[in-house]
Amino acid sequence: MGCLSALRTVLVLGLVTALAGCAPGLNRTAERLEALYSRSLARIPGEKREENSRDGDYLLGIKRLRRLYCNVGIGFHIQVLPDGKITGVHSENRYSLLQISPVERGVVTLLGVRSGFFVAMNRYGKIYGSLRYSNECKFREELLANNYNAYESVAYPRMFIGLSKNGKTKRGNRVSPAMTVTHFLPRI
Repeated sequence: MGCLSALRTVLVLGLVTALAGCAPGLNRTAERLEALYSRSLARIPGEKREENSRDGDYLLGIKRLRRLYCNVGIGFHIQVLPDGKITGVHSENRYSLLQISPVERGVVTLLGVRSGFFVAMNRYGKIYGSLRYSNECKFREELLANNYNAYESVAYPRMFIGLSKNGKTKRGNRVSPAMTVTHFLPRI
C-alpha cells in the first residue's frame, strides 16, 4: 500500500511540475512542492535510516542565533572570547552572539558564533570554551516559571551555568535554578 501512495504522489508531482513549467512565475511553487515531496519520502514507514555518529548529531536541529541575557547586577550577556574564556558583558558585542543547537529533546549546545568555541562545563563546575564538541558541551534547557531559561549540565547533573553580579562565571556546583544568577533570557 505504501508503494501505491508513493507512486500516486510522484504522478501528482509530475503533473504539477509539468503545469508549472508551462506557466511563468509558478516555478517556485514547483520547487517548494519538490522539496515537500522529498521530505515526505524520508518519512515513509518501514524505510531504514542511516545511523549517524554522535559527534554530528548537534547539526541536525534548528539552530537559533541568540544572546543569553542574565538580569543579575547591571545585567550581562554571556560572551565567548576568542581565547575560550567565557564571561559576562553588559552591552551586546560580536562575541555575545551564540548559536543554540538542539542535540536531543530539551538538550542544547551553545556555540560562540564569532569565536568558534562551545560553552562547556568540567566536573568541577568550571565553565570554559571548548573547540571540540563533547558530552561536556551539552546542557539541558529548562524553562522556568518566570519565562527565563536555566542551563543544566548533562554530563554533571545539578550543575548550572551562572554569572556573578560582576559578570564572571560562577562554578556550576555553587548555584541552583532557584538563584537568579542562573536565569537567562534568550534575546535576538
